[in-house]
Amino acid sequence: MATGTEPPATEPDHRGGVRSGTRAAISAPHLRTDRWWLAPAATAAGLLAFIVYSTWRAFANTDYYAAPYVSPFYSPCLAENCEPMRGGPNWELFGGWWGISPAIIILIFPLGFRLTCYYYRKAYYRGFWASPPACAVAEPHTKYTGETRFPLILQNVHRYFFYAAILVAGILTYDTVLAFRDENYAWGHMGLGTLVFLANIALIWAYTLSCHSCRHIVGGKLKHFSRHPVRYRMWQWVSRLNARHMQLAWASLLSVALADFYVYLVASGVFDDPRFF
Repeated sequence: MATGTEPPATEPDHRGGVRSGTRAAISAPHLRTDRWWLAPAATAAGLLAFIVYSTWRAFANTDYYAAPYVSPFYSPCLAENCEPMRGGPNWELFGGWWGISPAIIILIFPLGFRLTCYYYRKAYYRGFWASPPACAVAEPHTKYTGETRFPLILQNVHRYFFYAAILVAGILTYDTVLAFRDENYAWGHMGLGTLVFLANIALIWAYTLSCHSCRHIVGGKLKHFSRHPVRYRMWQWVSRLNARHMQLAWASLLSVALADFYVYLVASGVFDDPRFF
């Protein structure tokens, strides 16, 4: 029997997400008064700039080797159409049938590692997909499935890309060692490019080892750290790096682009590599 106190009947709310009838009835899209959009906008701009630059350089297929320096975008060179690099990582696994830039082959691995990285997920989810654009700001999507469906379920292969990234970092370390030669391949020399390569490989290793997967591999599934003192020390060291994962992600992204750009300038004849000794 009606008592006159029942709430009026309403149509079911099919909007879903933060706009559904089960959430707080706040008409404003958010209550923030700061410029919350600056962070995702800057993130999107930075990532977009790197995408444009790396795409241009990857498909250029030129000016990527100036003895003794090889661009990190083209190392190791796995195609037959690679420019010969004396003592460098020339592994002609792909024969003459491969006609496009050899950088396309190797960039799959570091790109896959960064795309599935936990920090970069956050960065491009917020910057490009607005999911969500910022803390305490509702995302525009009416339905959220997380990383349980295609294509985002592929993010789970991050650990396997980590193993590939370790291999690539090792090869770039070899390239850095080769940078202690001169243009005639004589050892015992150092140029400005050597310093560029040293800074780049240091940041590449720091970013790679600060990865969440690396932290789990080092210290995961241990119930008693006291029984594994070596792994515990390694876990502490990786954890300190992991706390700077965001900064290392951006720094290494910038350094690898600068290393490639430096090789491009030298290879294209813009200037000669300054030699210290």
